[in-house]
This record gives sequence, structure tokens and C-alpha cells, in this order.
Amino acid sequence: MKLYEFPPTRSIRVRWTLQELGVGFEAVRISLLAGENKTPEFLKINPAGKLPALVDGNVVLTESIAIVLYLAEKYPEKHLIPTDRVMRAELYRWLLFATTELEQPLWRIARNANLYPENRRVPADIENAREDFKPMAAVLEEHMKGREFIVGDSVTVADFVTAYTLDWANEVGLLEGFPILKAYMERMYQRPHAPMRIAAAFKSIRA
Repeated sequence: MKLYEFPPTRSIRVRWTLQELGVGFEAVRISLLAGENKTPEFLKINPAGKLPALVDGNVVLTESIAIVLYLAEKYPEKHLIPTDRVMRAELYRWLLFATTELEQPLWRIARNANLYPENRRVPADIENAREDFKPMAAVLEEHMKGREFIVGDSVTVADFVTAYTLDWANEVGLLEGFPILKAYMERMYQRPHAPMRIAAAFKSIRA
């Protein structure tokens, strides 16, 4: 099994899942800074030129959510995905919530602050995105009252995805009004198989 990754991208979610599963894998670092994601070799794996990508025998998967679900289902004995149909639907719900309601404002901030060429940046959209994030974070804050995990009574892939997304939000100062979410995120990253935080990942690529 090969994980094509580059910190601090969403490949952290997949690495986290693999480390929690305790399965062996080969890490293949693809430098976005060096443009290695645009080489013909990598584009055969992911024509979108994005990370992460997972190759497991004849299975080639992209998109971090698809990959973590695949891994959880491949190793059901590790209990990272519920077997109960209703609980599994709840898992899907919060995975989609994290990627649509929480992650998308964060992408808008990143693109307009750093990623777009300067002539395409819209500074006003940064503030709009920050305001869009807050009510959705409040929904999750309410959900997490009295809870240790996103779904059920044990850790699932929804926790790895959500904790990473909250770490991203924390990096741009968006968790200050959400003490429950901040405590949950910190608790998740204290797990023995947790990956490096986003701040540490940035330092690693600048070293």
C-alpha cells in the first residue's frame, strides 16, 4: 500500500487513519512546491494533480474522504466505521458537514490569502468566509457538548477528518469562540497515533 502525501495537505487525514489502523504502508512524498504533482508519472495516479492518493494493489483512490472510508471498511475489525446503518449514516453526515460547511470557508480564506495570484485575490471574501464558518462551527460545538467523539462512543474516521479540519481553522484564528471544539481537537491530537499538526507540517516543508 502506498500513500502519496505532502504535509500539510489533507493527506494528513489518510496518514492518521493508517497510523490508527496500525497497517504498514509506504509513504511517497510528492512535493507541491517542486511541482511533483504535475509530473506525467503522478498525473497517471491522480489526473487532478492533487493529494492525497492511495494505491492498494489494483485499487487507486483519490479524495481523502473516499480513502479514509475505504480503509475503515477494509479493516472492519478496527471499528473505525460503525456497523449499525443509522450510526453509519450519522458518520456520513458529519464527514459531509466537515467537508462542505467547515472546509469550504477555510479554502476560500487560503486561496484569497495565499494561493491565488495577487491579481485574483478578493480580500473581502476572506472576511465573508470567516463569517460563514462561525455559525457552522457553532452547530458542531453544540453537537459535541458532552461527547468525546463525533459519532457514538468510540473513535471513527469522522474524528480524524474533523480534528484535522479544526486544526486548520485554528491556524487562522477561527476557534477562539469555540472552547468545546478546541478542547476536542487538542484531545484528538494527543492520541498516541495522531499525525503531526498542521503548524509542524509547515515547518517540515520549510526546513
